[in-house]
Amino acid sequence: MSLPGTEVLGVMKIAVCGKGGSGKSTIVSLLAKGLRERGFEVLVVDSDESNPGLHRMLGLKDRPRPLLELVGGKRNVFKAYSQGSKHRSVLTRDEIRISDLPPEYVEEAEGVKLVCIGKILQSLEGCACPMGALSREFLKRLRLSDGEAAVIDMEAGVEHFGRGVEEGVDFVLMVVEPSFDSIELAEKMKELASGMGKKAWAILNKTPSDEI
Repeated sequence: MSLPGTEVLGVMKIAVCGKGGSGKSTIVSLLAKGLRERGFEVLVVDSDESNPGLHRMLGLKDRPRPLLELVGGKRNVFKAYSQGSKHRSVLTRDEIRISDLPPEYVEEAEGVKLVCIGKILQSLEGCACPMGALSREFLKRLRLSDGEAAVIDMEAGVEHFGRGVEEGVDFVLMVVEPSFDSIELAEKMKELASGMGKKAWAILNKTPSDEI
């Protein structure tokens, strides 16, 4: 897989998005391992509150404690973001380095680190808006050093664009499968990414090669 900028950029934050079931998390895990093989220090950010299996794809037995706990839980995040712009931040640092993350909130396998924003674990939890807000603030504050990369597994669909989560990334990688809905969604994602000043690339998944 040839990624734009990997030869010249020392740091990058890549948002991987797509339709549900398109293979987004699989691409995230392959991309993270590929970047690690190229010598990058890789942080995977699990920002998909509904997909439970990314940690297993990375070779981990358990997912890390969610960052949502680190900032006081959904109720605290919701309260902070409902009080207006002067009180919206629930993070205590303007800049966050990978080394700043408490070890209990990070799991690592084969040199790839994983953090998890949070998951919907039971019925009647309410909306996932606090998780989206935390994803946005975390990624905006995440500062990478030379040779570091972050790969973000976004939730399926386009709602994260509306929440502004992509504000803190360098570019968007869309996973597209050969279906009308997936292609139509990718076109919308490209439009939304462009509206935020972000470049978007597409990777075709589940597409037979010419040899098949």
